[in-house]
Amino acid sequence: MTKKSVDPVFWKGKKVFLTGHTGFKGGWLSLWLDSMGAKVTGYAHDPETKPNFFDLVKLGDRLSDVRGDLNDFEKLSGALQKSDSEILIHMAAQPLVRKSYREPVKTYMDNVMGTISVLEAVRKASSVKTVVVITTDKCYENREWLWPYREDEAMGGYDPYSSSKACAEIATAAWRRSFFENSTNPVKVATVRAGNVVGGGDWSEDRLIPDAVRALTSKSVLKIRNPSSVRPWQHVLDPLHGYLTLAEKLHLKATNISSAYNFGPQDEDSLPVQNVLEVFKSHWGPDFRWEVEASTLNPHEAGLLKLDSSRAKAELGWTPRWKLNETLSHTAEWYRTALVKPAALTDLSLSQISAFMKA
Repeated sequence: MTKKSVDPVFWKGKKVFLTGHTGFKGGWLSLWLDSMGAKVTGYAHDPETKPNFFDLVKLGDRLSDVRGDLNDFEKLSGALQKSDSEILIHMAAQPLVRKSYREPVKTYMDNVMGTISVLEAVRKASSVKTVVVITTDKCYENREWLWPYREDEAMGGYDPYSSSKACAEIATAAWRRSFFENSTNPVKVATVRAGNVVGGGDWSEDRLIPDAVRALTSKSVLKIRNPSSVRPWQHVLDPLHGYLTLAEKLHLKATNISSAYNFGPQDEDSLPVQNVLEVFKSHWGPDFRWEVEASTLNPHEAGLLKLDSSRAKAELGWTPRWKLNETLSHTAEWYRTALVKPAALTDLSLSQISAFMKA
C-alpha cells in the first residue's frame, strides 16, 4: 500500500469529540484537528501541570472546552450528545507508571472504568459512528524479549498503569463485539498503542525529556533511573498521524479494520535512555548534564520494549516520518522557544505540524 497522509478535506467540518484534550498528546491532536477545520469538543480535567501545552498555545480559543470527570457519566454523556459528534477519540487517562503505584485505585478508575463510561456514552449517542481508543505499548505482558510485540500478543502488565491499560483493551474489545458490531446502529471501534512519545509541551512528572527540561531550566543535573532501558521513542505527531489515518479509514466504511493497531518507530529508534539523552544534548548544548540516580528503591519498570507496526503499515499505509534525531531537534526548538518567547508557541506548533505533513 502507498504511504497514507491525513486528508484535511476529510476532516474539514467533521465534528470530533476528544477526551483528554488538555493533556500533552490531546493538546497536539486538538491543534492539528482545528488546523484542518474540524469542529472539536474536548472533555477532560484541568491541565495537570503548569505550564502546559493547552494554555501556552491558547487551545481554549479554538474548541469547545468541557471540563469534567470520565466517571461523571451524566455529564460526559450529555456533553457527547450535545456535541453531535461523528467521531470520538478517547485519550483521557492516568498515564504515568510511577504515579500508578501511589494511586492504584484512581488509576484503575480512570483507565478502566473511565473507558467503559466513554463506551457506554457512545451507546446513547446516535451520532457517533467511529471510535478510536488510545491505550499504550505497555498493555502487553512484557517478557523482556528482543523482538517487537504484535497486536495479538497477550495482554498483561506488571504495574497498575500497564495492567489498567490491558484491562481497557479487553473491555473495549468486549464492548465492540457485544454492543457495536451487530447492533442496529453499528459503530466502528478500534484501539491503538504507541511508544514513548516526546515533543514540545510535555511537563509530566517522571518522563525523560520533561525531566531533562526541568533540570536545564533549574541549572541542575538530571537524575536518571535506568540508563540502559530500551523504549520505542517517537515524536508525538507520528502516532497522532496514525490515529487520524485509522479514524478516517474506519469512518469510510472499512469495517474489517475494527481491531487493534501499534504505531511505533522504526527499529533503530528503539534505543536505551542514555542514547536518547546524548542525541538531545547534541541539539541543546553542552550545559546539559545527567547522572544515574543512586537510589535502589525505584519501583519495577520494563527494561526492554519494542512495537511491531507491520499491521498499520500494511493496512493503513502508515509509516513513521521523523527519526529520533529530527524528533529531538524539533523538541529542543519548542522548549527553547517556551523559555524565551512563549507567545510564538502557537505558530511554532502549527509550523511543526505543517513540516511533519510534508515530511
